[in-house]
Amino acid sequence: MSETALIDRSQPPGRPAHGAAFSPLYQQIKGLILQGLDRGEWKPGEAIPSELDLAARFQVSQGTVRKAIDDLAADNLLIRRQGKGTFVATHSEPRVRYRFLRLAPDDGHQPVASNRLLDCRRLRASADVAMALELRPGDAVVNLRRVLSFNDIPTIFDDIWLPGSIFKGLALESLLRFQGPVYAFFETEFGVSMVRAEEKLRAVAADPALSDYLRVPPGSPLLQVERVAYTYGDRPMELRRGHYVTEHHHYRNSLN
Repeated sequence: MSETALIDRSQPPGRPAHGAAFSPLYQQIKGLILQGLDRGEWKPGEAIPSELDLAARFQVSQGTVRKAIDDLAADNLLIRRQGKGTFVATHSEPRVRYRFLRLAPDDGHQPVASNRLLDCRRLRASADVAMALELRPGDAVVNLRRVLSFNDIPTIFDDIWLPGSIFKGLALESLLRFQGPVYAFFETEFGVSMVRAEEKLRAVAADPALSDYLRVPPGSPLLQVERVAYTYGDRPMELRRGHYVTEHHHYRNSLN
């Protein structure tokens, strides 16, 4: 079978479709696995079928499936466990819990993080929020505000917006009862997995409200990080504007 054959869903999987655009076969298998993840066929934390089972399902070689899974594992969407199998990544996993948070302590020591939720409100989307979440201005959104502290020092103020139609029933009480990361709560309660994010950064000065929340003098320099997080299928599910105190921290990223 050609490694650039396109899977045609009207034919048995693995048979090339004539006259169609071509792409590497493992990329097509990766796409089909992603479709299964998007449909909720395998939940966060659950094992996916073995490479042999997936190869039989898609009628391709085990090596092609392995390459597709390698890509998904590199993207932190799947996690391999030696001797146990391959599992859907979850934000409850320590290794991916804070993978979107790029703020690192200058001294290199991992701090103790704590989260103080301030409020959870249903609002109408402003034009900028609607654009980021691909909604219409005035559509319902849920707004969360919180302060994230490291070693009991307030370090990040987050303003978070979520599509109201997806996060129906989200309330401050249920968030306070959940012991774990917010993204893990979204997975557990709403079936929404945040799988990638895009960020924009700028330097700003702390206004009086931010200075109160972060315990810094008004006008202090802050790093503003605006993040849009996406679920499968590149659907935006969260707009987050964070203000970071960087007196003892730096923003770290890897560029390829």
